[in-house]
Amino acid sequence: MSKIDAIDCQILELLQLNGRITVKELSEKLGLSPTPIFERTKKLEKAGIIDHYAAVINGDKLGKKLYAFAHISLKDHSKELVDIFTSQITKLPQVMECHYTTGDTDFILKILLDDMEMYRDFVLTKLFEMKNIGKIETYLSLSVLKKSNFIPIS
Repeated sequence: MSKIDAIDCQILELLQLNGRITVKELSEKLGLSPTPIFERTKKLEKAGIIDHYAAVINGDKLGKKLYAFAHISLKDHSKELVDIFTSQITKLPQVMECHYTTGDTDFILKILLDDMEMYRDFVLTKLFEMKNIGKIETYLSLSVLKKSNFIPIS
């Protein structure tokens, strides 16, 4: 892990709240001149702490209303077959997150789709086509109570 100080932490927190904030605005909020803010931001980018900048889209406004959490158990756990599964699953745009887990299930997928019919089609045409899946157990979200990409820094 790269060493960051309190100012770096403040920069990261402000950028998480508003990825479009300018260097000038950051410098005003932190009481530093723009040059060191620019240099610190570039250092955080180069270190990979700032991975990328992106717009946060409201899926609800686009009709994406169904969050499904699919618990996937594989039939065979050989490295080769696990790698094939992860390669296939990470290419599906409907899968927002894929977690390789411990416990009774091997993977937990966070999937976002328009409705239940689309989820059914997704399972039939995408998941069931993957030969190594032994079991799929799905949990549907009734409502989203908290949604955040904010990572606490300090």
